[in-house]
Amino acid sequence: MSIETIKVAKISDQIVAQLEAMIVDGRLSAGQKLPSERDLSQQFNVSRPSLREAIQKLEAKGLLLRRQGGGTFVADNLSDKVSTPLFELLAKHPESQFDLLEFRHALEGISSFYAALRGTEADLNRIKASMNSIMSTRDKDIPQQVEALVGFYLRIAEASHNVVLLHVVMSMQELLADNIKQNLELLAPNPQVLEQLNQHRSQIAAAIVDGQPEQARDACHQHLSYIEQALLDMTKEQSRIQRSLRRS
Repeated sequence: MSIETIKVAKISDQIVAQLEAMIVDGRLSAGQKLPSERDLSQQFNVSRPSLREAIQKLEAKGLLLRRQGGGTFVADNLSDKVSTPLFELLAKHPESQFDLLEFRHALEGISSFYAALRGTEADLNRIKASMNSIMSTRDKDIPQQVEALVGFYLRIAEASHNVVLLHVVMSMQELLADNIKQNLELLAPNPQVLEQLNQHRSQIAAAIVDGQPEQARDACHQHLSYIEQALLDMTKEQSRIQRSLRRS
């Protein structure tokens, strides 16, 4: 009977695995600076040569980069690796906005469902803080509102504890921001609609915080359906006005 030798993983490979896991689950985000070599070696309880070897391997994979005299950073173009130039084209194509809203039904609905199911106390506190930020910026300019809203949806994706959902949302942040900005600009003349949208978001957040997955998902679908209908109604009204002007 032959017995295979048990191979012990190199320490540097173990460090690589841990750092990759931290990037995947969002503990290390794109563009974030890593602690110093001394601090990291103490945190991992490894020698600095082993740590340097691990960092070199992650550099070779394109996950980390070192800046002369500036330290080591998570690559800030990670989101580009899971997105495509098509996203930029979609953001500039008006007809795609309703398609994006339909896609958001699936993405945000399932994110809300799992956030309610799996969200930790820290996750829920971040979602509540994001909701407070939305309410505090509702009278601010549109870029500030957009930033608060994108942050809200990102916090929900983080709370889902599904790394695929999280990275899809992260990669789509620019496209999502453009969609939200366009919707806000179109709906700005109707403050009642905007107020109703904030009530919907409060319902989504409340269902997540209360640990009610189905209600969170349904509230999300109701929210997005309301946006779709409001935009359609506005389009019809604008068409009616244009016809009236042509007759005059």
